[in-house]
Amino acid sequence: MAGEKERVDCERIGLDYFDTAPLRVVVAQEMATTPDRLFEVFLDADAWPRWAFPITGVEWTSGLPIEVGSTRTVRMRGGMVGWEEFLAWEPGARMAFRFNETVKGGPAAFAEDYRITDLGGGRTRVEWTMALTLSGFSARLTAVTRPAMRFANARMLRKLGAYVAALR
Repeated sequence: MAGEKERVDCERIGLDYFDTAPLRVVVAQEMATTPDRLFEVFLDADAWPRWAFPITGVEWTSGLPIEVGSTRTVRMRGGMVGWEEFLAWEPGARMAFRFNETVKGGPAAFAEDYRITDLGGGRTRVEWTMALTLSGFSARLTAVTRPAMRFANARMLRKLGAYVAALR
């Protein structure tokens, strides 16, 4: 495709990476939704751009049902693309994925982990961990990158909460 950046491999990290990544950002939010409803939103490719502002499109590239090993492609602003593989898929409890590939200039490793706690009464707590290894010059900017990512991720999680609450 004209104008598309070169596709490069990412480090194939496992679930332990969420404890060992050089850059980790953790945010949490209570939401007025059930864990099951939240996972319906996670499955909806059209929902992601509505709450995660960097995302412009999501395409599931493996069949249903979603499980460990399922894949999708996520397109983001600035020409960033992540070819993802799911490391955890436990409806109502946990979802985690990593980039297997990205575009040249992207992170050396990237993963996200969503841990869901049912609080009862139609309320859910979401803890979202974003973990990555930056490459090139951006690797030297971790001190600046971490607080900016924490702010942006907390904002996106609030937006997800508002989105799922409005679906009732």
